[in-house]
Amino acid sequence: MYTRQPIVSVLGHVDHGKTTFLDRIRGGTVADREAGKITQHIGATEVPVDVLQAACSDLGCNLTFKLPGLLFIDTPGHHSFMTLRSRGGALADMAVLIVDIKEGFKPQTLESIEILRREKTPFIVGANKVDRIAGWNSQNKPFVKNFQEQTKGARNRMTDALYQLIGSFYDNGFSADRYDNIRDFTRNIAIVPLSAKTGEGIEDILLTLIGLAQTYLKGELIVEEGEGEGTILEVKEVTGLGTTLDTIVYQGIFRKGDEVVIGTHDQPLITKVKSLLKPKPLDEIRDPRERFDEVKEVYAAAGIKVVTPVAEGVMAGAPIKVIGGRDRKALMDMVMEESHPSIETEELGVIIRADAIGSIEGLASELKDRGIPISSAKIGDVAQKDIIEAATLNDPLYRVILAFNVNLLHDAEEYLENCDVEVFRREVVYQLVEDYDKWMEDRKVELENMRREKITHPGKLRILDDKIFRLSKPAIVGVRVLGGRIEVDQQLLKDDGRVVGSIKSIRSGEKSIDRAEQGEEVAVAITGVTVGRQIKGGEDLYINIPEGDARKLRDIELNFDENRILDEVREIKKKEKPFWGM
Repeated sequence: MYTRQPIVSVLGHVDHGKTTFLDRIRGGTVADREAGKITQHIGATEVPVDVLQAACSDLGCNLTFKLPGLLFIDTPGHHSFMTLRSRGGALADMAVLIVDIKEGFKPQTLESIEILRREKTPFIVGANKVDRIAGWNSQNKPFVKNFQEQTKGARNRMTDALYQLIGSFYDNGFSADRYDNIRDFTRNIAIVPLSAKTGEGIEDILLTLIGLAQTYLKGELIVEEGEGEGTILEVKEVTGLGTTLDTIVYQGIFRKGDEVVIGTHDQPLITKVKSLLKPKPLDEIRDPRERFDEVKEVYAAAGIKVVTPVAEGVMAGAPIKVIGGRDRKALMDMVMEESHPSIETEELGVIIRADAIGSIEGLASELKDRGIPISSAKIGDVAQKDIIEAATLNDPLYRVILAFNVNLLHDAEEYLENCDVEVFRREVVYQLVEDYDKWMEDRKVELENMRREKITHPGKLRILDDKIFRLSKPAIVGVRVLGGRIEVDQQLLKDDGRVVGSIKSIRSGEKSIDRAEQGEEVAVAITGVTVGRQIKGGEDLYINIPEGDARKLRDIELNFDENRILDEVREIKKKEKPFWGM
């Protein structure tokens, strides 16, 4: 058994400096002082212990190093974090959340925080771009040293921006403070002001990470020198190599020639490791064709490019495990389970599609938290068969596909034009769910209006004494709508239970209309009646409601006056049929 280096993921909003931060880690200030000491791997950047010791000396600390270094996952963003899984949980041991100190929280910042919270991943915050604070003189040195050299005004402006950030964390349920003010790191999120552009604060970040890892994660970093296990970061086509698997090794050893089980879209794939490729040190990278060195074995934790004879169906986030002396069937079952997460589905619910295993789990978790059922969950682009599947769902509120970070294929796009299915596509999970929530609320109102249109609605009118325009054939009278609404072709009901005539037309001024609402005064033409015989001025009449519609109205939200009118109609009808409308 041995102690591996912690795996550190970098997350944050677009343009807040994640890539610049990692570029600085790879080849900035530290690399300048320690030429060739930082090795860039595919999908990962290793910071070995001697580089950390050099950073520590810059800060004047006396930390004893017990870990071999840090392994940064070199695919910044919350998508990658969700892709990186280890036995159903987050692969990263720790994370750095990069936030622009002036812009503060943005959509992907919030998304990243929710992911970290859900996965219970410890993290620190890099408050980036302090160099943009007015009057701040950013230099390639530790933040705590550079802070003392700033003017009072610049320090105050930086502190004000930092307090805004601390307030945002508080609003999201976290206690946070500048890292050098914290005594108990289990209760507070450490914020390290930095400039990825100039290198200021990089040492502070590295030492905070290694200090926290050695204090709180040491037991979790002890691994066995057994069969290797890893997670596929990306599946890439490389000229001269074919399909390659960018892999993070988090357990054991991978050797050239090892037989491995890999997760795919379908059944697990058994193949062999044809070669293990590792980039040359950063300062030697020239022609990409000469970029990789072939190695015989790799120990966890590491980033490596794996080449296998077969890689069909392998997907991002899938596990890769060395068989070795382990039970082949049991290992295949394990890989199958990890490659196809168990997501609770129901007969009726939305369809979800995502780019990776972790993404589908994250989206499903967010929907579950909001009480939104799922009928189907798969990894991959949205195809025509997905549109057809959604179109067959009985409830129009669930004829929806939520697509996270995937494409809408051409055949699906064409088919979508002719069917009642909505597809929402986003690269931020909570925004995707919010889009659906808003659409669903609007759709509910639309469906309710459509349903109300088809059902005879309660309505009551009064014939105005001074507005008798024609006595018959048809009778034309002025009326006031006392409640509900009246519509063309509806029958009229007297309070003695008799049905007298029907509304032929409605006019408001010179305009013909189909409907009049409560409070409106309009002229109506009524067929089948004569004023003075069947109806008279000053009389109240009701819209005649069929018994079936009266039952359906119980499931529709009516206002106070509509309910009162419906009750009055029920009482009139019950004189002849005691259980009418029940």
